Amino acid sequence: MSDKFFFKGRQDARQHHTAYGGFQTNASQKSGSKKFPLTLVVTSDARKQEIEARVAKAKLHANITVDPREGAVESIAELTALLNKGETVTSATLPSRNDPCSCGSGVKFKKCCG
Repeated sequence: MSDKFFFKGRQDARQHHTAYGGFQTNASQKSGSKKFPLTLVVTSDARKQEIEARVAKAKLHANITVDPREGAVESIAELTALLNKGETVTSATLPSRNDPCSCGSGVKFKKCCG
């Protein structure tokens, strides 16, 4: 008799894929939204007004606190990271060889401009 058909016993049920933390099923937490506002710390009231204007212009939400102590450090890294985020780069698609030419001649692209 072959080993192929040997009964090895009942297999254990596998754990759910989220049980050991390898995969996050919940939607990501978008910082700067009403539910997850940015937490910013500034050193003066004038700076607070300036930051509030930048937050409003970017249509974000933030909890801004003023820390007037001497030697206090400003913490606006979250805001600058969101404002300096690059835009998606898109490129125009080139016509394929058998498409009509874009110059308006009515000839195929490969016979005219290609």
